[in-house]
Amino acid sequence: MKLGLVAGLSRPGGNVTGVSILSFTLLAKQLELLCELVPTAATVAFLVNPNNANTVGRMKEMQEIARSLGRQLQIVKAATEAELEPAFAALQRHAGALFVPPDPFFTSRREQLVVLAARHAIPASYPFREYAAAGGLMSYGANLLDAHRLVGIYTGRILKGEKPVDLPVEQSTEVELIINLKTAKALGLTIPLPLLGRADEVIE
Repeated sequence: MKLGLVAGLSRPGGNVTGVSILSFTLLAKQLELLCELVPTAATVAFLVNPNNANTVGRMKEMQEIARSLGRQLQIVKAATEAELEPAFAALQRHAGALFVPPDPFFTSRREQLVVLAARHAIPASYPFREYAAAGGLMSYGANLLDAHRLVGIYTGRILKGEKPVDLPVEQSTEVELIINLKTAKALGLTIPLPLLGRADEVIE
């Protein structure tokens, strides 16, 4: 709604509808889980894409969340593939952990991000399971498969003649915590048992 694509979730008000996933509302919990996993990280790097329209508001929100958790936040920017390596080199000098938010560019480069995090030995938290499956340490966020399933259902309804204006924006509310034990061991991290017990999936 912030981008003006629809007037509201229940009544989109135009010829556009779709599926919304939980993302911004999970930022506080994502950072809290990362701090629980890496309690010694006094400074957490926050990777942002300056070309994303949500970045300015997201940075302000994350500054407040980090402050409430007693952490310093280091903003690191990358908007192109070429900028990712320098971004990781910059964060390694100050941060004890890395937080990667949901962003289409980062998701498209998830394997590169995971490789860079391993190369720089930085514990990192990601927004989707696909990162953890690619070797990322931990992910907490929406289940993209569930979201894609809902998109398929809506596509079928529209192809059968229903109009987008009559279809409320569907919200995918399934959230999952994934932990990659192999990556944790490579980083020399011991996963706290309470956190391990809350995981929806543990990759070994």
